[in-house]
This record gives sequence, C-alpha cells and structure tokens, in this order.
Amino acid sequence: MTPLSRRHAVLGAWAVTFLANSALAADSFLQSAVEAPTRSDKFRARDGARHPAAELAFFGVKPRSNVVEIWPGGGYWTQILAPALHARGAYTLATGAPDGDKEEAYFALSPGFRQMLDQHPDVYGRVKLTVFGAHHPDLAPPDSADVVLTFRNLHNWMATGDAPQMLAAIRRALKPGGILGIEDHRANTRTPQDPKAATGYVRQDYATALIEKAGFKLVGSSEIDANTRDTADWPKGVWTLPPVLALGQVDRAKYLAIGEADNFVLKFRKVGR
Repeated sequence: MTPLSRRHAVLGAWAVTFLANSALAADSFLQSAVEAPTRSDKFRARDGARHPAAELAFFGVKPRSNVVEIWPGGGYWTQILAPALHARGAYTLATGAPDGDKEEAYFALSPGFRQMLDQHPDVYGRVKLTVFGAHHPDLAPPDSADVVLTFRNLHNWMATGDAPQMLAAIRRALKPGGILGIEDHRANTRTPQDPKAATGYVRQDYATALIEKAGFKLVGSSEIDANTRDTADWPKGVWTLPPVLALGQVDRAKYLAIGEADNFVLKFRKVGR
C-alpha cells in the first residue's frame, strides 16, 4: 500500500468512526430521556418490549424536532418525549375530544394525565395541548411539524371509519418532507383484513397502502417490536395479551410468557406540499 493509499484508508476509517460517534451523540438525548427520574416504574417495566430510545431514533426525532404525538393513552411516550424535547425542541400532545365518539373520547385528556403534567413543570411545563379527532382536524398549524407520531392507534381509527380523515389531517400538519411514525399490532398476512380491525390487529401491507393513499411514502420499516410468539388470533383479540390481559386470570401465565403483541414500526414521508 502506498503512503497515499494508507492516508486515504486512515481518513476513511476516521470518517466512519466520526459519523458513528456523531450518530450516537445525536441519539444519546433519547436514552437520557428514557432514564428520566420522572418516569413511572409501570412504564419502565415495558421498555424491554417497546425499545423507546431505538424506536424514536428510527423515526428521526432530534433535540430540536417539532414533534406531535397523537392520542398518547396513559402517557408512556409522553414521559420520554417531554424531557427529550424540553430544552430545544417542541412537543405537542394531541388528545381525543371529550365530545367525540366513544373511541375519541376515550383518549381525551384525563384528570390523572393532567395531574402528571402539573406535578413536574420542569419536565412538562413546555408541553402544548391540542384536541384532535374526526371533527377536530387541526392538530397543529399547517406545515409546522417535523414529526408526527402515533402508537397503536391506527386500528382505533379504522374501527370508527375515520382513518382517511385522520391521515389527511396529519399530512396537513407536517412540513413538506415531514415524517409520520406509526406503530400498531401486526395481523397475519394469511388473514383477510377486517376494515374495522375489531381484533386490534392490522396487516402491515394494508396499513402501508392506506397511509400511502393519503399522500405519504413508506421510507423505512423496523422489526424492533417484532414478537414471533404472537399468532394474532387470540380469544379477546390483541387485548388478550399484556398489558391488558383481558381474560384476567385465565391462562395468565401463558399470555405473560407470550408478551406484548407483534408490532410493525413504519416510517412515512409526506409527499408534496
């Protein structure tokens, strides 16, 4: 090897190392947020199934990102995204409307959730709140969000027949080229898709087609939340499995051993303006 070749090889190796270390540094704020002392033990116990830091990094969440989370449920992701974005980013919670249909009202801001936000203003004091649903489509100003995230909610929108309207509203809120990150319970490909997703499971190909029809392009998928033990054919649908355990004590040990559902993790980019 010539001296010039050796120099190029050394520079190439340095560049690879530098880029790798830069990526690690950029994502370390997510791991720090996962370790935030304000997180509940109940949610920490689910990290092994949900891989929060890695999933948010896959979606491209950065310290300065403007992120909207739709229908945050009990607040699992809120307890991570709020501290992650508190210093330099922006974080909006789009909750369901109390006057909406049953599904939407279920995801309205509860007193318990409000109490969580109020207890730690140093973490949650910059969180913005908005109401989002089929009849409340303005989850954020048009073309303002870098990333919109929704976890295990697509099946709810399918149940009420509102998925196209919800996806259209998300698209309006995103900047050109903005990212929609979505996670949901994955149905078997050998099973026809119920348009209402009554079992809580959605075929990945069905979800992709539905979302792309709304003006998005699939740019990535991750198997980080895959669970091959989940056969997606349980007596009470996905709610048979943890964390719900809808059958109570019936075969509880069996379902705990299976763990949380097999979930697809998909990353879409807004197409056009």
